[in-house]
Amino acid sequence: LPAQRAAAFAGALAALAYALIAGFSVPTQRTFFMLAAIAVALWLGRGMSASRILAWALLAVLLLDPWAGLAPGFWLSFGCVAMIFYVTTLRTGRMGAVKGAIITQIAVTLGVLFQEVSLISPIANAFAIPLVSLVVVPITLAGALLPFDFILQLAHLVMSCCYLALAFLSELPNAVWQSHAPQLWTALLAMIGVVWLLLPRGAAMRWVGAVAMMPMFLVLPPSPKQGELWVTLLDVGQGLATVVRTASHAMVYDTGPRWNPDVDSGNRIIAPYLRGQGVRRLDALIITHADEDHAGGAKSVIDMRKPQRVLTSMDPSSDNLQGAADVQRCHWSTLRTENDANRWRWDGVDFDIIHPAKEAYDVTGAKTNNLGCTLKITAPGGSILMSADIEKLSESQLLERFKDQPGALKSDVLVVPHHGSRTSSTEAFIEAVSPTMALV
Repeated sequence: LPAQRAAAFAGALAALAYALIAGFSVPTQRTFFMLAAIAVALWLGRGMSASRILAWALLAVLLLDPWAGLAPGFWLSFGCVAMIFYVTTLRTGRMGAVKGAIITQIAVTLGVLFQEVSLISPIANAFAIPLVSLVVVPITLAGALLPFDFILQLAHLVMSCCYLALAFLSELPNAVWQSHAPQLWTALLAMIGVVWLLLPRGAAMRWVGAVAMMPMFLVLPPSPKQGELWVTLLDVGQGLATVVRTASHAMVYDTGPRWNPDVDSGNRIIAPYLRGQGVRRLDALIITHADEDHAGGAKSVIDMRKPQRVLTSMDPSSDNLQGAADVQRCHWSTLRTENDANRWRWDGVDFDIIHPAKEAYDVTGAKTNNLGCTLKITAPGGSILMSADIEKLSESQLLERFKDQPGALKSDVLVVPHHGSRTSSTEAFIEAVSPTMALV
């Protein structure tokens, strides 16, 4: 048996063992199947191009798990390797190590854009990838085989130092550049532009590729016109999160639940939606009350979009509100002025907090649901009543408060109180609001 074939077979087995130890994620599968394709080609005595090796690996991954194509890791892994092959194979001459690293980094950055680019990734990759691949992984594998604790502790120490450096880089200002979600035609044009831009040196008019990419960044998503009101009720599961936009302002009304200490609807749903719509700042954030399914994502939204002010019925010192610049209690009052924080106008659209009353905060044992900041928004084209989790008591208070103002509660759209729970939506309240559309 030729030594080269034996080595290829042993290498493929070792790669499989490593892939299984590492959890057999999509990137690990891709690496293993590429190595396996090379080994099979060697055993069959046939040459195989880089693109065909990658294609066989892609086929194997999808046969193993047809749903893998829905995972970002699938596109990142195969996309990155495809771009690396595109700029390094079938080229004349030899690239130096430094030039090859720079060209590879540029190709991967341009070829795999997901609406944001880490500006510190070239520096981070330069030390993190070699450190993990050549130091941490070998030491960890040795620690798994040998009965000496200090080996694993050494791997942990090296990884901890790496994390400290990465954390320092990630906290630098503007470490990540973000973009809106591009329109389909601009994305397709940009894909052609990237391929053209990364053609080998000597190809004619490579600069045209950069021009083809520009519409993806310059063509902005549509936004409301003067006097228009756009309200988007986001699906956050059990909870409420709403994005409200006018021509030049944006607000979030409630932020949905937190699922664990690191993951909540703020950083997983609201902030990505705002980024995709091109909303880079918030003029206001309303957290109606302290229930976790309404306030769980508040901290992430505050950290990621820096609202100019926060209105809430919560205690301003709550952990969910840490980092907020200006926190005020929401309330309705008979003494209202045009510069009242609870009543304002944006781009021809009126915003009014109509509940709770200011004195409600003095009631001992009041339910948080019945303190929910209730907001009525009136635009030239219609109105919407956003009722948080108010219950029958609050509904009766609203009816009493506006009994001498017929039509004060009338709204075209009602965000149904308390997600449609039987604690709310009394017949008298629904009749007073008389909505054409109800959202749950």
